[in-house]
Amino acid sequence: MYQLFTDFINKHQHISIIQAENPDGDSLGSALALEEILGSHEVTLYCPVQMPKYLHYLNAWSRVTSDFDYDADAYIIVDSAAEILLSKVYANSAAKNRLETKPVLVLDHHETESDLHFDHVIIQEQLASTTELIYKIAKDQNLEINVEAATYLLAGLLSDTLGLISDSTTSQEYRTVAELLDYGIKIAEFEENRRDYMKKSPRILDFKADLIKRVEYSLDGRLATVLISWEDIREFSDEYNPNVLILEELRLVEGVEVAVAIKTYPDGKLTGKIRTSKPVAEQLAGYFGGGGHKFAAGFRVYESYDTIAPELTKITRELLDNEAL
Repeated sequence: MYQLFTDFINKHQHISIIQAENPDGDSLGSALALEEILGSHEVTLYCPVQMPKYLHYLNAWSRVTSDFDYDADAYIIVDSAAEILLSKVYANSAAKNRLETKPVLVLDHHETESDLHFDHVIIQEQLASTTELIYKIAKDQNLEINVEAATYLLAGLLSDTLGLISDSTTSQEYRTVAELLDYGIKIAEFEENRRDYMKKSPRILDFKADLIKRVEYSLDGRLATVLISWEDIREFSDEYNPNVLILEELRLVEGVEVAVAIKTYPDGKLTGKIRTSKPVAEQLAGYFGGGGHKFAAGFRVYESYDTIAPELTKITRELLDNEAL
């Protein structure tokens, strides 16, 4: 399976690495690590949206551009091949044409149903992050991993496992972290830098307090939802992603098994981010045409919140009741 990666990169010299429109620590860590591992190649990094400021602790984040690379002779998509999360890319007809006519390799750690079809795919659902997949590929194929690449791989793994405490974490992830540290990562310096960028300004703390007051509970407290307006997104998202501010807090509320943050946009679009303590997130997102992990997923719809709210409650109840059987 991993030979596919080596065959792909050996055939192409100019490669553009694509993140979907929901960049996080795993997608950014994957892109930056691949850039290091593919050191002899011409590599560009693309994401259709700006990197959130909380990810700036990865000091090479600024190499990611929102300008699509039309000159690349191949593309690697990391951490998601979901149609819903690549819609900004595919809305550009020229970019869409490149991805439909040039070789594309997908590296991911979760299967997602999509109308998009790619000829080269490496997906391993048993892994906790895409960076862990890239690490296994590099080891298996004897590709050089320097300390910078190891640092980015570690960042992605810690991000997707919430610091090695998520439900997807096994002893395998702890062994991977130990191996990555052997490359010379200065873990105390890394963590200090990460914490510095995770700090919140007083206005962000006030915004978080406001979000907490908006939370609505249903299904006897098992479902917690919060609505984030376009005005909130426009004012605060450059500094801190509202989803990041609130979702993990909701998962810590006693009795909450499903937490959903819903954003509204001027074009009538709603996006939902789901975090759960039961393995139902992917199914819940799938009902609305989205996808993701068992415990973390997302979706996008073009319906009003008043329309989807009852459906969200109904499907959540069914999934949680079935899980309890």
